[in-house]
Amino acid sequence: MGELLVTLIPVALGVVLSPLAIMALVAVLLSRRASANGIAFLIGWVVGLAGLLALALWLFGVFEVHGLREPPLWVPILRLVIGLFLAGAAVWVYRKGSARIRQMAAASSPQQVVAAAPQLPGWLHAVETFRPVRTGFLGLALFVLNPVDASCAIIAALDISLAQVGDDAVWVALAFVVVGTLPIAVPVFYVAIRGERSQPLLDFARRWVAGNTHVMNADLLLVIGALQLQKGISGLL
Repeated sequence: MGELLVTLIPVALGVVLSPLAIMALVAVLLSRRASANGIAFLIGWVVGLAGLLALALWLFGVFEVHGLREPPLWVPILRLVIGLFLAGAAVWVYRKGSARIRQMAAASSPQQVVAAAPQLPGWLHAVETFRPVRTGFLGLALFVLNPVDASCAIIAALDISLAQVGDDAVWVALAFVVVGTLPIAVPVFYVAIRGERSQPLLDFARRWVAGNTHVMNADLLLVIGALQLQKGISGLL
């Protein structure tokens, strides 16, 4: 169990420091319905994270990877593919993030946030007019359709399935969901409780995130990718 939790730490941090989700959340919390939309975004994020993790766990259960003495050939190949993708994503995140941190730090409206983050969907320019239902779907889509976050969920499900921890797998998966939700939940509840009084701290957090997240995320993606490559190569030898 302890070894499994240590293995999942960098994977969970890869979800925690998702720059795409953080930038979208900043736009949501700067909108007119900040509290309601923030909570809706959080719900959508949790559903996306928990749903994808549960689906991956179910699929690995169907293939019975946990009951095999040696994982089948497709397991190390899957790790290699994900590892190569995450290593490439680390380079992309670092190079693109450096060019946009100053614009993001100076943003004071949803439109400016989106302008500083061109990788966000174009329709996010209208986040100012979003209602909670639509914002909830935004939170869901930004996890499920983000290949980096989705890859981390698949890696977590694969590691949990191969660990053979029995009924404890449910608690490990739940802990992974909780950790992956914290970066969204903390600012959302802070804004919901403090209202307009949260603006100074929110502005400070936004500037710090804008200036540091891309470097931290790139480093984590590189670490996760390297671990998956190592496991994949070891599985093929």
